[in-house]
Amino acid sequence: MTPPTPLPEVNPLQVRALRAFNRFYTQRTGLLDPYLGSDFSLTDVRVLYELAHHAPCTASELTRRLSLDAGYLSRILRRFGTAGWVSRERSQADARQIALALTPAGRAVFEPLQQRSREEAARLLQPLAEHERHALVAALERAQALLDPGARGISRTAVLRDPRPGDMGWVVQQHGEIYAREYGWNSEFEALVAEIVAGMIRAHDPAWERGWIAELDGERVGSVFVVRKSETEAQLRLLILSPAARGLGLGARLTDECLAFARAKGYRKMVLWTNANLLAARAIYARRGFQLVHSEAYHGYGHDLVGENWELTL
Repeated sequence: MTPPTPLPEVNPLQVRALRAFNRFYTQRTGLLDPYLGSDFSLTDVRVLYELAHHAPCTASELTRRLSLDAGYLSRILRRFGTAGWVSRERSQADARQIALALTPAGRAVFEPLQQRSREEAARLLQPLAEHERHALVAALERAQALLDPGARGISRTAVLRDPRPGDMGWVVQQHGEIYAREYGWNSEFEALVAEIVAGMIRAHDPAWERGWIAELDGERVGSVFVVRKSETEAQLRLLILSPAARGLGLGARLTDECLAFARAKGYRKMVLWTNANLLAARAIYARRGFQLVHSEAYHGYGHDLVGENWELTL
């Protein structure tokens, strides 16, 4: 038998540098303390995260994903089950397996922790200039790709879900930030979106209208909404994707959900308004058969623009 090829010797200075970064990061993010000031350990919250975003799943799947000792995980799940946070049902795919998921009580425990984690990450990034944030994120992605080359292509989980409290404020924020950064639009546009969102919330008719929030690996990255324009016409509104989620087909999925919903409700036509410079969105609409029916030049949001009306017979 051929002996295995010995691994190349690692420079002790590189080992020291990696360990120094680990000490810095764990201290800076408080990972050595109870997680985010809660009564949970980091491992506890990782288990809750997996159950929130990859359920239903089995204990063996959790063990594999989290690289945990099976006995240790079993004790955590037993504690969560006693608290009423985890449900157990026979797996539909394999009746020999028990499928685990968060109960509504478990989700109520987890979601504030997830929001706190987002806020903590934002706090770390806030002092940095925009180009420094981009550089940091690129460095982190590069580090992950080097340490686990298959991670980016395999582990990303995209979910489309119903809006929850707080999501509509996020929709306004994303439109304001993204359109200012990418197109130079001023705050008039954010004000317009805020007015649209407020009107949608006040007049929402769940029998005829619906919205979706796209999440990628548990983070909000996109939105879209169908609103009732008349008895026969539905309107697609507020389709947006953050830069981190582009190129994954999520814009198309969000649009397709709108079309499927409108057809199921018996609408005869779907309409939308967009701008001629929003090329990616226009391409999504055109591929689904939307037709440009009217365009008009106007001055808005600090620029000379061309507004467009598109429609699709369902």
